[in-house]
Amino acid sequence: MSAGTGGATPELSPFDVLGPLPSGTTLLEASAGTGKTWTIGALVARYVAEGHARLDELLVVTFGRAASQELRQRVRGQLVDVAAALKAELARDGAGDPAGGPDDGPGEEADRPAPAVDEVVALLCTGDRATLEQRHARVSSALAHFDGATIATIHQFCQQVLRSLGVAGDTDASARLVEDVSDLRDEVVEDLYLRGFVDEESPVFSVADARRLGSTAVGDPQAVLVPEHAADGTPALRRVRFARAVRAEVERRKRRAGLLGYDDLLSQLATALEAPDAAARVRMRQRWRVVLVDEFQDTDPVQWQVFDRAFTGHATMVLIGDPKQAIYAFRGGDVATYLEAAATASTHQTLATNWRSDHALVEATNRLLEGAALGDDRIVVRPVGAHHTVARLSGAPSDAPFRLRVVRRTDVSRTTRPTRGLRMDQVRPHVDTDCARDIAALLASGAEWDGRPLQAGDVAVLAHTRRQLG
Repeated sequence: MSAGTGGATPELSPFDVLGPLPSGTTLLEASAGTGKTWTIGALVARYVAEGHARLDELLVVTFGRAASQELRQRVRGQLVDVAAALKAELARDGAGDPAGGPDDGPGEEADRPAPAVDEVVALLCTGDRATLEQRHARVSSALAHFDGATIATIHQFCQQVLRSLGVAGDTDASARLVEDVSDLRDEVVEDLYLRGFVDEESPVFSVADARRLGSTAVGDPQAVLVPEHAADGTPALRRVRFARAVRAEVERRKRRAGLLGYDDLLSQLATALEAPDAAARVRMRQRWRVVLVDEFQDTDPVQWQVFDRAFTGHATMVLIGDPKQAIYAFRGGDVATYLEAAATASTHQTLATNWRSDHALVEATNRLLEGAALGDDRIVVRPVGAHHTVARLSGAPSDAPFRLRVVRRTDVSRTTRPTRGLRMDQVRPHVDTDCARDIAALLASGAEWDGRPLQAGDVAVLAHTRRQLG
């Protein structure tokens, strides 16, 4: 982490979900707690209700099955809320229930009471009667055909597209999709290691090293293996050659076994989209007019290639993510990919309100981290406001929302020599004990959270590894 360079990164204007709907490519920076998923649900409701696109013309993508299910529920819930509010508004206008389909959507939510009106729902309930009737009809139709909505993980989306392409895609329809090829990879590593080092008394790297090399090479198949031009006879050359061989052999055995991995889906779709006049580009643009990508910072180079080739300049794209998290390279995402995508955006804004934390904590975090650059001078910690203006924790031993606790040398060591460093095995037991005592004092204090007694489940402890929490 480094301090941001003054003036190097321009301030971003806050995104207004009630303002003009995004067009072109819009990149929204969104820190934790600023409502990424809610914003996507609100945008879907507006695009549909205002007639900019039907639900089946929207593509909503996130990462991970659990996240896609949550997003699907959130989008449907937002549409149900809008339908209920529009129905109530039309009924108040004196004409009874509006006609035109399942107002509240199918299933158990049909008898759901009208929800509390949020700002987006309130916006969609403004206008003359004809406008409200049109919006109600569009939202009701979307709910009636909700199963046809494309709200999926990136891999589910790629699989759907490749299947629909037929001869336009380069995939074997009989291939079996597998989530994990680690067993096959380990088999290849052991076979190639035995073949390459069986006659050597002192191999240049161990079996454990070989497994790590294989895992890295296969886990990120687009990564460049370096050094690319290692000198003959060096251990570096043997490692690179081994990693390349593992990659190639895993691909060969997958084809022979009729297996298809998630990375294969991405690569095949990117290839199908490569030509400017590719049939895949035409079909995808005909199918989807608006594309919303959640957790965009986790996008890897090939995933961005797919979105860029298919939709840039031809569809509305809204990319929502926290670039600060890109430094962790979750799921293969990286800072370079995020910045490449940012360069194509016609609009770059931020979600500027934290809906999760209290004002005092948000302000303290702003003061500590604001302006810090993470991975690149263009990725900085930006200040956010807080929705919760009043502290919800009361009666705690300390009313400070943010504390940094320091371990002194005298706390863990009898020596006071400043030149002698402290080992982590000396420091960690003290930190663990101090944390446990602090939590115990908090739980025993009679403190309240948001008007109710504080419970153990309200406390979270984060550590670098799972072992440290044992």
